[in-house]
Amino acid sequence: MAYQPIEDYGVIGDLHTAALVGRNGSIDWMCYPHFDSPSVFAAILDDEKGGRFQIAPVREDVNRKQMYFPDTNVLLTRFLSPDGVAEVTDFMPVGEAVGTHGHHQLVRSVAVVRGAMRLRVVCRPAFDYARAEHVVESRPEGACFHSEGLSLALTAPVPLRAEGPAAVADVELREGERVTLVLSGLEGKEGCPRPISEEEAELAFQGTHDYWQSWLAHCNYRGRWREMVHRSALALKLLTYQPTGAIVAAPTCSLPAPIGGERNWDYRYTWIRDASFTLYGLMRIGFTEEAAGFMRWLSARIQETGGDGALQIMYSIDGRHELPESTLDHLEGYRGSRPVRIGNGAHDQLQLDIYGELLDAVYLFNKHATPVGYDGWLKIRRILNHVCDVWRDPDEGIWEVRSGRQHFVYSKLMCWVALDRGLRLAGKRSFPADHQRWLTARDEIYEEIMTRGWSEKRRAFVQAYDSETLDAANLIMPLVFFVSPTDPRFGSTLEAIQRDLTSGSLVHRYDVDQSPDGLEGEEGTFSMCTFWLVEALTRAGRLPEARLIFERMLGYSNHLGLYAEQVGSAGEAVGNFPQAFSHLGLISAAFNLDRALGGSRYEKR
Repeated sequence: MAYQPIEDYGVIGDLHTAALVGRNGSIDWMCYPHFDSPSVFAAILDDEKGGRFQIAPVREDVNRKQMYFPDTNVLLTRFLSPDGVAEVTDFMPVGEAVGTHGHHQLVRSVAVVRGAMRLRVVCRPAFDYARAEHVVESRPEGACFHSEGLSLALTAPVPLRAEGPAAVADVELREGERVTLVLSGLEGKEGCPRPISEEEAELAFQGTHDYWQSWLAHCNYRGRWREMVHRSALALKLLTYQPTGAIVAAPTCSLPAPIGGERNWDYRYTWIRDASFTLYGLMRIGFTEEAAGFMRWLSARIQETGGDGALQIMYSIDGRHELPESTLDHLEGYRGSRPVRIGNGAHDQLQLDIYGELLDAVYLFNKHATPVGYDGWLKIRRILNHVCDVWRDPDEGIWEVRSGRQHFVYSKLMCWVALDRGLRLAGKRSFPADHQRWLTARDEIYEEIMTRGWSEKRRAFVQAYDSETLDAANLIMPLVFFVSPTDPRFGSTLEAIQRDLTSGSLVHRYDVDQSPDGLEGEEGTFSMCTFWLVEALTRAGRLPEARLIFERMLGYSNHLGLYAEQVGSAGEAVGNFPQAFSHLGLISAAFNLDRALGGSRYEKR
């Protein structure tokens, strides 16, 4: 099998982990039992060694289509041929287990809805990122896969035979016939659970279907792009780790940006920045429960800071601090894109912008969800005093450069946001605060950005102090109310970014030739930045232009409405997928653009 395009996948999950399902019926990525556990299927990172779970027609001349059941994360893959039409329904139950199986189940239900079709089932896991050997045990109720650290059971109402490291079955179905397979974890080498009945399969489907529809019913967005906003909200919810409230940046690792390059990172962790933005995106359309869950996770991280109030830029979903980065040299990477990385060495970088994103989210949480309590305020006050101590320091910046620290304008900007929101929150709630210290630091940051972060030569805010390089992150300035969207300085910055960093309405983060980041190769346009451009234009009153760019960007989603991190030079999806940054950017842009087109002003802080 050749590698599928990244955009050919859908995603399913159970709020503990997620799986990518290709249009060819193959599950090519799944970590088990959690987002950051080792993979059991990783064919997307090595077509030969990675492991997959495929259900597909035997004949090859079939058309393939995918869709989600409306307002759910239940995925339908359809195969159409002259002989008949078959459908594979994939989902991971949320909550109660199916039949006698344990939790974290993957359910694959195969039905023929017209004519007849012969399909082949091939389940070949590759445990521990394809580093661990396993044995296959064929049983009357299915097949068991035993590795040193993990065992899986695949139950099926059809015979499964062992073929090397795989369990295989040939299934011939006629119109109206259905079989359901369930993959789940085993405790040790106990016997396989029994296959579930079709009645149990229907109950599991209905329960999962109803869960997602019931969750989405809380969405209060009723605007022009309701379908895309709903899909983005569902994607963001899939990236939530239910036990702790953490939100991962993406469910995958080492998908390249661009293909063939070395910019291959592990995104299965919780970035303070990404999660704060995600929280903001979900909260503004009615999902306050997720905000409360993330705040509980965040409160635990703040409790660990000690006396200085410093936070890491990212943590594991269960709060671990150490995320050592290593390479899996036995895997060739997606379409040969080496190295394949797990862990993330950026976890110990200094990124001062996280405090601004965090405090903005806390401020809005206090306003729209739950008022901050006194104990929470004491932690926030400690963080704000830490910002006063460190805002003058250089850092690695929002883009996690590996070329050394600089005085990045975006980092200074978000330190200003942190202090500004802290002062506002203290004022609204009459909390005891170090007002004068925070106010002095906030105003010093403002003046310094206006002098050292502004280039008269470029007539633009630049990437770092005293440089001439542009950075699309500065598009966020009016979004966080640092400048007016009609301020001449921002207007000329907007024009410069559109001229020098924009390609066919899609926005690059920065010019890698002018701003070396310690890595080789080019990269695609960054989807989040394109949505920031839409918002900036919206707030500047340039609504026809903003709407056109937004509609064009919608055309770069995949067939299911999902986005990777970046868009490649040929319009393909590149980078980890689906990406929280991209979907929260879509929600925010849709929200404010729709309000502006309807005659309402954008949301006030």
